[in-house]
Amino acid sequence: MNNNSNLQKFKEKEVSLKKAILDYINPADRIFIDSGLSEPLDLTKKLIELSPELPDIEIIHFLSLSDLEYYKTAGGIEDLFRHNAFFIGKSLRGAVRRGQADYTPMPLSEIPDLFLQGQMHLDTALIQVSPPGQYGFCSFGINVDIVKPLAEAANYVIAEINPNMPRTLGDSFIHMDDIDAYVLSDHGIIEFTYDDPDEVAQKIAKYVASLVEDESTIQMGIGQIPNAVTEALMDKKDLGVHSEVFSDGVVDLVEEGVVTCKKKTLHKGKIICSFVMGSRRLYDFVDNNPMIEFHPVEYTNDPYVISKNKKQVAINAALSIDITGQVNSDSIGHEFYSGIGGQADFVQGAGRAPEGKPIMVLPSTAKLKSGEIVSRIVPNLQPGSGVVIPRHQVHYVVTEWGIAYLYGKNVRERVLQMINIAHPDFRDELLEKAKEWNYVYSDQKLPKSVEGRISVYPEKYETTLNLPNGETLKIRPVKPTDERMLQELLYSFSEKDRYYRFFTPRKAFRHKSVQPMTTIDYSTSMILVGIHEENENKEIVAEGGFFSTGQPSVAEIAFAVHSDWRGLGITKFMLDYLVRIARELNYKSFAGSILLENKAMLHIIDSADYPLTVRRIEGGVTEFRMDITRNS
Repeated sequence: MNNNSNLQKFKEKEVSLKKAILDYINPADRIFIDSGLSEPLDLTKKLIELSPELPDIEIIHFLSLSDLEYYKTAGGIEDLFRHNAFFIGKSLRGAVRRGQADYTPMPLSEIPDLFLQGQMHLDTALIQVSPPGQYGFCSFGINVDIVKPLAEAANYVIAEINPNMPRTLGDSFIHMDDIDAYVLSDHGIIEFTYDDPDEVAQKIAKYVASLVEDESTIQMGIGQIPNAVTEALMDKKDLGVHSEVFSDGVVDLVEEGVVTCKKKTLHKGKIICSFVMGSRRLYDFVDNNPMIEFHPVEYTNDPYVISKNKKQVAINAALSIDITGQVNSDSIGHEFYSGIGGQADFVQGAGRAPEGKPIMVLPSTAKLKSGEIVSRIVPNLQPGSGVVIPRHQVHYVVTEWGIAYLYGKNVRERVLQMINIAHPDFRDELLEKAKEWNYVYSDQKLPKSVEGRISVYPEKYETTLNLPNGETLKIRPVKPTDERMLQELLYSFSEKDRYYRFFTPRKAFRHKSVQPMTTIDYSTSMILVGIHEENENKEIVAEGGFFSTGQPSVAEIAFAVHSDWRGLGITKFMLDYLVRIARELNYKSFAGSILLENKAMLHIIDSADYPLTVRRIEGGVTEFRMDITRNS
């Protein structure tokens, strides 16, 4: 039991557990129980035990994570007391589902004002804190979030003082003068662990990590996938953290020198948070650590404050997302599952931050209790599902199938992006719904194999090309979502360039003629595009590919490069890369036709590292065949 000498002058405030409950809580009162892993277990257990004497009290929660079973212990009396959760934790999920508890949907940053402004009166706050220091201040420890402001708003504050609670720094203290009564406790602080990330989570984490630049400031919401991302960030440099919550993974990033906070534009050198969820190792890490500042959520989650962090990255999980980008994160149909939490705050804040990136993550499928596999990317959200993030605020969506970028995109572009990252088994169904609602072209197609199965995008062929002019291109297989960018490249060509590429001075490149160039099977044909990206603006500056000729071992090739990007070796690189891919697909030869006027392309063929087995000139055209099974 705690013998902290700093408590001696406040000895008159020490009470028994029974007195702490019955002297400061009356029937029909509204009380708050400390959040998350800071739940004051001894006070809560006594409250449950004495609940028959306290009918009709309302209990306010944010993220209850204990294993206490309120209704079972209270004799199962449904209306003995009522819970009101701002985020539904595991201990209340069943009660909410049964109608025995309430859920109040609200962004985390706005909850304190409900009480501080008096819209919801709070009678008593039950909190857990560290022992007081020399000057009488106790730390709220691992949960400051809404606890500090609600303790300020309550008529009475009853504290469970526990020496096992870390003494965290920042705006995280309450003075003993502001505590009306306390009990001494010595139980362990509740610990929390995420399951080890499965293959799907690891793939999603890898994609997310590819979006996180060096010197970014990161936020990770609650969930297995956001926290799996920490393992994928080990090669980053000088990351910062500004997040309502973080877990043990951040400790690893600090110890590996990945998170330094040295490049932050707000609170340089400091990790900013409002609570943590994790193991005793995490609690020891935050204890009296001057690198970490805890603040109430009206500060950490204020979108304006968040937006002051350059390169703020917000990583949050969704339950389902429709094909236009509406995000559901708090319910499964009519069944409330979790809450809004800080997700809405950080999506807004990161979206407004300089070079900020709000990222939504979700597995592409879910398994129902019946064993049925369903898509989490849906034509329309299930009835009852709440839109936590409206479509206009969504930037990135990541599944194990890739990354969709939606911000500023029209509905047709959004739909194609979302279908592109849905599970292949559900893409046809999603496309048919999109056609039914006239979201996409009536003849819109998906990449399919010759057998009619959905072709999976071959991510393994993605690479980068560093150019002599200092620029870098991403070289990757073409996607159906590239149609507009490819049209822009083709329209940029002069009449002579169009003639060289198509043997006719084409005037238009309509959807019907461009779709076959972006929707390919990846097994008999391959088109690579070279993409230049600057400030989220992407453009295709080169394309090249091979196409089935009907002869099993022979493919026809063609290339096109924007006039501003010629003479940099792009076509030669693409040719060599296409040879590598074609060999894997069992092609033996490349063939093609080049106008004699097209000196640049003739030079590419003549100087290639692969022997020409056929080269003849007829009618102003050079016909060639190249053996790609060996180098010259």
